[in-house]
Amino acid sequence: CDSNWRGLGLIPESGLTLRDEYRSFAAEDYFDLKVQPAKDHPDCVCGEVICGTKNPAECRFYRKVCTPQNPIGPCMVSTEGTCAAYYKYYIA
Repeated sequence: CDSNWRGLGLIPESGLTLRDEYRSFAAEDYFDLKVQPAKDHPDCVCGEVICGTKNPAECRFYRKVCTPQNPIGPCMVSTEGTCAAYYKYYIA
């Protein structure tokens, strides 16, 4: 199935879904789930960081307002995120 990825947008056939024979176990079919799509900050460059066209230090938010304690984009949210790892281990 197609999936929308934070920082990258919609990527065809990149998501996961249950096969038809297991569809009866799908929670979204049992519950009235209304999941709001995540909104990326328009000035966040996580998509470019993930693609390797920018490094975290090139983001205007990095280490200023975007920190592991106050993440702006998906790259800083997880401890495995590119920006979070750069924040923790990169010595400038």
